[in-house]
Amino acid sequence: MPIIEITSLTHPGVEVFSTLTEAQLRKEHEKDDGIFIAESPKVINVALNAGHTPLALLCEKRHITGDAAEIIARCGDIPVYTGERELLARLTGYTLTRGVLCAMRRPTEPKVEDVCRCARRIVVIDGVVDTTNIGAIFRSAAALGIDAVLLTRNSCDPLNRRAVRVSMGSVFLVPWTWLDNGIEELHRNGFTTAAMALSDDSISIDAPLLRDIPRLAIIMGTEGEGLPAETIAASDHVVKIPMSHNVDSLNVAAAAAVAFWELRSRE
Repeated sequence: MPIIEITSLTHPGVEVFSTLTEAQLRKEHEKDDGIFIAESPKVINVALNAGHTPLALLCEKRHITGDAAEIIARCGDIPVYTGERELLARLTGYTLTRGVLCAMRRPTEPKVEDVCRCARRIVVIDGVVDTTNIGAIFRSAAALGIDAVLLTRNSCDPLNRRAVRVSMGSVFLVPWTWLDNGIEELHRNGFTTAAMALSDDSISIDAPLLRDIPRLAIIMGTEGEGLPAETIAASDHVVKIPMSHNVDSLNVAAAAAVAFWELRSRE
């Protein structure tokens, strides 16, 4: 693989790591589904293990024969741009985690029915825009037995660099795609729906009837407003997490972890 030392912020080829926004990365080379950035050797290894295609590496000099050596060897014949830590921080706008970034080809977007075909427990992320929460939800989903993740189009892209990093690569471990037709599409794919929300008819998350549902879609709402009223009204169950000390709610990522564990498939 060619090792290319850069000495300026305008070196040809590094714009994918610097000047392109997340939205531009998604559209870059659109015919090939765009690009995403994976950060840190651990996350890059998880992405490679999941079959994602590397396009270029950006690596601090000192890590070429250190933390990034295995990654460089695995990625084969792709350009490896390198430079001093301070220059790369100025280029990207942040200090690299463990000194390495990898630009990778975005995967083709799968269909909902393909993602959910064998799933017993899925989560629907509705309107969650915070990258940290998205990453944390994916990490909990992978750890706590969620078979697939669906997101409404107004949610944060799971392949956002920060979301990927917070998830520690879990976005590559759980199949996911975008949900365009809401509750109707969930029902069409055989799921009973459970909206996580406070309402007059909410049932407790430890209600026995929820554990016995063969295929359950757990719907999580935005950090501030929660789920839309029409989503709550159309759901089969409205579910709450009982609170102590007059606390009214949990952060969406924390609530998701509780829901995933309590509502996991026991079979």
